[in-house]
Amino acid sequence: MDATGMETTTKHELILQYIEGLELGSRISVRKMAKNLEVSEGTAYRAIKEAENLGLVSTRERIGTVRVEKKLRQSIDNLTFSEVVNMVDGKVLGGASGLHKTLHKFVIGAMQQDAMMRYIAAGSLLIVGNRNKAHSCALEQGAGVLITGGFDTSEEVKRLADELELPIISSSYDTFTVASMINRAIYDRLIKKKIVLVEDILAAGANVYALKVSSTLKDWQRLLEETGHSRFPIVDEWNRVIGVVTSKDMVGAGPEQVVEKLMTRNPLTATPQTSVASAAHMMVWESIELLPVVDANRKLLGVLSRKDLLKAMQYVQKQQQNGETFEDLIWSGMEERRDEQGNLTFRGSVTPQMTNHLGTVSEGVLATLMTLAAYRIVQEHKKGDLVMDNMSTYFLKPVQIDSRIEIRPTIIEVSRKFGKIDVEIYHSGSLVSKAMLTAQVIDQG
Repeated sequence: MDATGMETTTKHELILQYIEGLELGSRISVRKMAKNLEVSEGTAYRAIKEAENLGLVSTRERIGTVRVEKKLRQSIDNLTFSEVVNMVDGKVLGGASGLHKTLHKFVIGAMQQDAMMRYIAAGSLLIVGNRNKAHSCALEQGAGVLITGGFDTSEEVKRLADELELPIISSSYDTFTVASMINRAIYDRLIKKKIVLVEDILAAGANVYALKVSSTLKDWQRLLEETGHSRFPIVDEWNRVIGVVTSKDMVGAGPEQVVEKLMTRNPLTATPQTSVASAAHMMVWESIELLPVVDANRKLLGVLSRKDLLKAMQYVQKQQQNGETFEDLIWSGMEERRDEQGNLTFRGSVTPQMTNHLGTVSEGVLATLMTLAAYRIVQEHKKGDLVMDNMSTYFLKPVQIDSRIEIRPTIIEVSRKFGKIDVEIYHSGSLVSKAMLTAQVIDQG
């Protein structure tokens, strides 16, 4: 990072650095940490809570707060036993020290024990009722145990769980409900796994060029010659982003003019957890070419350009689909066709999932269908994504369940940065819904 001022670290950041340096499994106490680092207990408590949000520490039943290994996004499709406990409102009966471990699959114990053991392996979770022998056998195989129906287990099994550091959990829910909840959570993680975040494309260790509030036109020109860029974030003595300066801001400035007087204050920023799509849409909405990336304290971590984001979005488009969103499920039943004039249309049926409590198609579903049809027809004419500006919708007639509908999108205008699309939905030859959409185009070409 280019020299931008004093490398000053706050007490809050010192505590986080201290926590990161602890060995895995170390117990953390607010009072002890406050005493060792000579900070107030309030400051220590707030830092510990942020460390918990960052995945550096975890609070466990009967143990307290401990240092844990931060879970990588690559393994987001795996659940930890601790997450399962929270998910099923469970009670930990034994093996609490293994709650941080991940489970790769779950097995429902609805069969004879000999048959059951063929499916159980290390890293799995056995979901079963009050069958103590099955509990112990699963632990010996390296699996955790989830007892349904609110049942307990023997003291011998609890001791074995503690010894092997494999959790044994009790939940009041029945087996079917528990399995459905865990399956839904894993499915949601498959969807999240395909979402590329800013932290995934921010180059680690790359030089970040910024100017200080006291920098002058000469400093800006030096960075311009060194990097070829004309836009830079402005940071204060704490390395916090307070502004952005571009070549337009420097027009007419004197050689010794400080950038603090010329910069745009309170610029838009992103965090490492911002999705790439959201960041790209933000840049298009505001017509900006540079997006600073900051941490929770607004300290500069890096910068993103439109080129960085569009390259990342091209990568996202090529990735294999993992899990389906509601939009995917709604659109999956639509069949793409061409009419006699070669115009693109879509046909499908109104499924039970699309309807409201009256048995007619939901207005929100119709709006989604029209939006997706607009996206699809724009992609035929121009490679890119859309950022919706406005949608004027008219719902003319109700459409009941099992009705066949036809969606007819028409492009009114598409330029390099702008699109206007008309979409109509028909049922039995009658117009039932109509929308006019205007959007900005994110060019990926």
